[in-house]
Amino acid sequence: MFINSIVNSVNSGRLKKIDYFRKHPFSVQEVTLLELIHQAKDTEWGKRHHFGKIRDIAGFQSTTPLQQYEDVKPYIDRIRKGEQNVLWPSPVQWFAKSSGTTGDKSKFIPVSKEALKTCHFRGGYDVLAIYARQNPKTKIFTSKTLTLGGSHQINLEENHSCYGDLSAILIENIPRWAGLLRSPSAKVALLSDFDEKLQQIAKQSVKEHVVAFAGVPSWNMVLMKYILDYTGKKNIMEVWPDMELFIHGGVCFEPYREQYRMLFPSSGMHYLETYNASEGFFALQDDPQKNDMLLMLDYGVFYEFIPVNQLGKESPQALTVDRVETNQNYAIVITTNAGLWRYIIGDTVVFTSTNPYKIKISGRTRQYINAFGEEVIVDNAENALKIACSATCAIISEYTAGPVYMDSNHNGAHEWLIEFEKEPDDLQLFTEKLDQALCSLNSDYEAKRNKSITLRMPIVHSLPKGAFYNWMKQRGKLGGQNKVPRLANDRKYLDELLSLQRSHY
Repeated sequence: MFINSIVNSVNSGRLKKIDYFRKHPFSVQEVTLLELIHQAKDTEWGKRHHFGKIRDIAGFQSTTPLQQYEDVKPYIDRIRKGEQNVLWPSPVQWFAKSSGTTGDKSKFIPVSKEALKTCHFRGGYDVLAIYARQNPKTKIFTSKTLTLGGSHQINLEENHSCYGDLSAILIENIPRWAGLLRSPSAKVALLSDFDEKLQQIAKQSVKEHVVAFAGVPSWNMVLMKYILDYTGKKNIMEVWPDMELFIHGGVCFEPYREQYRMLFPSSGMHYLETYNASEGFFALQDDPQKNDMLLMLDYGVFYEFIPVNQLGKESPQALTVDRVETNQNYAIVITTNAGLWRYIIGDTVVFTSTNPYKIKISGRTRQYINAFGEEVIVDNAENALKIACSATCAIISEYTAGPVYMDSNHNGAHEWLIEFEKEPDDLQLFTEKLDQALCSLNSDYEAKRNKSITLRMPIVHSLPKGAFYNWMKQRGKLGGQNKVPRLANDRKYLDELLSLQRSHY
């Protein structure tokens, strides 16, 4: 393990810096913000918001308004057309294309060279550094890590700016030495046709010594099942006997955990969660025994948190890290070294600890069901499904849910479309356990279910295997950072899926 000892020696300095911001979180965040303001004071945005006069966090909050994508889009469009020094001083060439999970409209998130180096790549290195400290005999530095890659190729615009999935941008810019440890080749990883990509990865990567893989659990599940079909093996450990690590993010891992245990029947298999969005790398799981993530405070990102119950108010209260509380639901606001200023990214988190600061992703600000005042969020759904699965020996592959509206003959309900990897022993019992769990997890839902006055029992449909894959394919959203929308406050996704099933059967 000579290479590991060298790597650990190099990593020791970085690990000390991580330990430092654990102990001094607010001062690190304050310095981060003041450095960002100083760097951008001569940009168009900086001059407009008087960055040259700002001396503290309160001054920044008073002069800089909260931003949604629609607010910042005109600036981003200008940068994409070739203007510079608009939001950020250094030239911005790369834009991460993100459709998000709350709508079909594409977003183009600026990715500066600083964001690549000190945020996205540093996050990846830190995951490996922490993992190596915990697993000194790891083979990740002498073997291959499999990456599925983005669903969009890099697109060159007239002014030489480029856009694509974040994963594609990272692959295009990854240092040469790191590229040597990746499988498959960049050419294969960046294929835009998802089905062709699966074929080429199988051809190329099964011949290599792969010990780790990274990406979104849902799409990597599709890949691993394809690998088994391609090789005729019973599980992935028969394909790659030294597989030891899955670095995952993008969607909640819990619905997939049992399936991955079957794919990787090895006590030496580890799973680490990361929170790496198009806008930045925000958190990583530093303790494999706990399902939360350490908020990374020195990546050139300044954080604020809005209590979810204040969203939509004219002047919502935005809290710095020193003012947040555990077990409260917050919308994240970020200021970054790519020129996003007080930007509401649409994710919500709950703090599990404030010493150090650790979070769990609880959902999306626009991904919920609240048609009847029940305010069911993704975190409620994930935990309730876990309870229902445990009670009925079921395993879920994918799901989405939305409202059934009241009419003259019926009160309202929630309708769930679920693709099971393993069907429940009793679907009616599964439905009852799901309903009971939601009542125990959400008092508003429980109140609306009381005597079925507002909400009746949920309606659960078991969809055939491949239903969600076919739906996402029809929508042109296979692979990469595309995610199945979990909850919606309307019936758009439900009706599309049900219509597709009727047309196929």
